[in-house]
Amino acid sequence: MCNCNKGKFYITTPIYYPSGNPHIGHCYTTVACDSIARYKRMQGYDVMFLTGTDEHGLKIETKAAEKGVTPQEYVDEIVAIFKNLWEYMGISYDRYIRTTDDYHVESVQKIFKELYDRGYIYKGEYTGKYCTPCESFWTESQLVDGKCPDCGRDVIEAKEEAYFFKMSPFADRLEKLLTETDYLRPKTRAVELVNNFIKPGLEDLCVSRTSFTWGIPVTFDEKHVIYVWVDALSNYITALGYLNGKYDDYDKFWPADVHMVAKDIMRFHALIWPAMLMALDLPLPKHLAVHGWITFNGQKMSKSLGNVVDPMILGQRYGADAIRYHIMREMALGADSSFSNEIMINRINSDLANGFGNLVSRTVAMVIKYFGGSLITDREEGEFDSDLISMIEGLREKVDGYVEETQLQNALTEIFTLVARANKYIDETEPWVLAKDETKKTRLATVLYNLLEAIRVSATLLSAFMPATMPKALEQIGCTEEMATYENAGKYGVLPADVTVTKGEVLFPRIDVDKEIEALNEFIKNNA
Repeated sequence: MCNCNKGKFYITTPIYYPSGNPHIGHCYTTVACDSIARYKRMQGYDVMFLTGTDEHGLKIETKAAEKGVTPQEYVDEIVAIFKNLWEYMGISYDRYIRTTDDYHVESVQKIFKELYDRGYIYKGEYTGKYCTPCESFWTESQLVDGKCPDCGRDVIEAKEEAYFFKMSPFADRLEKLLTETDYLRPKTRAVELVNNFIKPGLEDLCVSRTSFTWGIPVTFDEKHVIYVWVDALSNYITALGYLNGKYDDYDKFWPADVHMVAKDIMRFHALIWPAMLMALDLPLPKHLAVHGWITFNGQKMSKSLGNVVDPMILGQRYGADAIRYHIMREMALGADSSFSNEIMINRINSDLANGFGNLVSRTVAMVIKYFGGSLITDREEGEFDSDLISMIEGLREKVDGYVEETQLQNALTEIFTLVARANKYIDETEPWVLAKDETKKTRLATVLYNLLEAIRVSATLLSAFMPATMPKALEQIGCTEEMATYENAGKYGVLPADVTVTKGEVLFPRIDVDKEIEALNEFIKNNA
């Protein structure tokens, strides 16, 4: 941790819809936000990291009826699974919001009434194409081959009395937000939002329903329940105590520094949410980071398509940190990433087993073999040292920049560039040759010390991304908690000259690709 206080930092995941068990797509967003939250805490920020579940709607009501339980019982069961997964994956959220929480219900009813009183919500009638699995209304022009553009399923003609939120008053401000600020990341996505939604004219938004009851009642018209967008999107402020007495840190943490979402809900966070805040005269979030989908055999991974990958199964086989690393390393901000067992296993082998894990085990083994576990304090500089040391000293600043831009793939690439350089340094300096010459003892100690420092800085920065494994790596190289700080990650020469190492467990065991894929496929088949 950093001893300094750099102010507040508020980061959120979307709140997930618990109509089924979480899959690896949920994991990406949550792990990415967790890694940023951990990094910011390490830097000395007062962090609020929010996640949760969006628990109302027709789909939940239908699923609960199919199981013969109440909607509340149904969501309680699924939420327990989400929370269990987050615990297993090392997710360090500060607050978990459920849209069934009493305080959220209270706030949402007040927000709806406030928008109505200000003239932004009015009663009308909705006629349109409705996709039940996605709980989304679509116009004829938005359909793809007559089907839902998100999930590809059939839509039905729907008509009902509803309340609507006026979007058009905010069109100009929304266009400026998207095109003239760095709110949206990557900013390239602004063009499609402006061209597809703002330029043709923003349609008013359906914000209540009468065709189901599992939702928050409109206080002044109780046959209506508040539809998903006002209910779900408001969580980012209700979780801080906005218009409720549960919490009192809205003034401290709002506006959010980063909302992170997948591209399929970008429109709601880039257009609807800012418009709601504008209507309420509230500050806008600083950044909306939009990532792609994890695709499986070329298709979006989703519960409604039935092609999900269970992260618990993967984590139990390879460790939560290996899964965390893989999904972050493969996903470039704004782009899709393809998932396959083979890609994942090869990534674990190349970067974690052969790269970082091998660097730690080789270095520790050589210190034990050549110095009995504790280095001598004399030093002798040589060829290749300056290049490695300059990379050690410059790494933190590069990683800082990428974390700030929510480009975690690039942050990890930078760290593993140092790992690869350190492994190359072993080949260049040939410690096993130096060890044969007693006059080269000082040079040998210098080489091994430099390697230990490269590991210390890498592992300190990686601890935000792989929090379970990195403390083990730091312990093996004799780095105490006091040494493994953010400040020290920007320096060379922090480990004591006579540092003592300890042989430990293999951090990332190498996996036999063919055998493992065969075993994994068999496991999935038997547990389908």
